[in-house]
Amino acid sequence: MSKVTAYAEKVLDSPAETVYNCIADMRNHHPNFLPPAFSDFEVESGGFGAGTVTTFNFTAGGRTRDYRMAVSEPQPGRILSEEDTNSSLVTTFTVTANGPDRCTVRINTKWEGAGGIGGFFEKRFAPKALKRLYDDELTRLGEYAKQQPASPAS
Repeated sequence: MSKVTAYAEKVLDSPAETVYNCIADMRNHHPNFLPPAFSDFEVESGGFGAGTVTTFNFTAGGRTRDYRMAVSEPQPGRILSEEDTNSSLVTTFTVTANGPDRCTVRINTKWEGAGGIGGFFEKRFAPKALKRLYDDELTRLGEYAKQQPASPAS
């Protein structure tokens, strides 16, 4: 078994706070920018940021897998992680401000890959497939975040 990593990164034309809130609000915002590969998204408990638990199905390569994700916020307002409660998979969203109205968002997923020939193919092809999916998700997030009202000035 070996560690498999997939990621994508994109600059979005929205404030970092708005984008992070879209990511962290699992009940009202997060499901609205997920690509079609994600289905049956539900909030099991919580709803915003740390302590939230979600479930969903993910379909890729003709296979569908169920996930149950526990959310943490290693750096609230900047880094949010989702850890699958049934595997080694962890997805981390990092939002970095680039001035008042732009930010860079990175989606990074890591997991322990399968062994043998299956693991070879997983390590070779899964990161590329997930990068395409995450590029789509980031584009959707960017468009969705632009539609959200600006946060009041502090």
